[in-house]
Amino acid sequence: MYDSHDFKIPKQSSDYVECSTFIIKQIELIITDAIESRRNRILINTNLKHGLPMENINKIAGPFVEAWTGEVFSDVIEDEKNIYNLINVEIGNRLNFSDITLQFYRSRKNSSSVTSQIDVKATSKDIKNSGKSPNITSFARIRTEYIKEPDLIFVILSIKHRVYSSKDEVSKLMMGVMEIVDFKAYDLKHISEEDLSYNPALGTGQIQIRDIHYVSLTPRTTWEFCQLLDQKFIASKKGYSEWLEYAKSKEWIKR
Repeated sequence: MYDSHDFKIPKQSSDYVECSTFIIKQIELIITDAIESRRNRILINTNLKHGLPMENINKIAGPFVEAWTGEVFSDVIEDEKNIYNLINVEIGNRLNFSDITLQFYRSRKNSSSVTSQIDVKATSKDIKNSGKSPNITSFARIRTEYIKEPDLIFVILSIKHRVYSSKDEVSKLMMGVMEIVDFKAYDLKHISEEDLSYNPALGTGQIQIRDIHYVSLTPRTTWEFCQLLDQKFIASKKGYSEWLEYAKSKEWIKR
């Protein structure tokens, strides 16, 4: 049944892999430099006598880590010695497709830049199972985005942090310190089939990564990835009939 449809098949550019690899490398260089130059601490002042509630710190870490990441990239733009070819940074709001949009200078056949959408995921070094099966994005939304933009480079940037408290000797108040200690960056399209899962809950369902700290990669085309997403959806309790409704309404298949 699935193979009988006349699909809209996205065709990525011949240099997609090179562009994706380039972006991942630049992101890794930028974040590594921030950590090694000790620009990796987020200070959270509080008047709580016992400091931050450590058992629930993962619930508030995400927005802080996202903000830190956005500032790290923005600092590169403001640096006159910018060596990373980063030419534009846009910070998304709550309803945006991604947390951050990055544009890098890169000479290509038909353009002089390459753009990537960044999804920042905060994971705790100190909390067991942190980073297990995080929601990445809506199935229908990412499936549609790859049809609209076959060269979409959607990067999962996993930022690992640890949190501790210290007392300010002058004010005597407790100061929370959120320290970035490690990270991983992956092109979503190249994450292995075994590491990707589909959760049918919440709307059209969520694409998840089984363990964001341990991911293997499988290079594939945009169309191959769309087919993989479809297979995971159809194999769930939603099944083929519900997939077909989305395929028609979202125009993944030709009428």
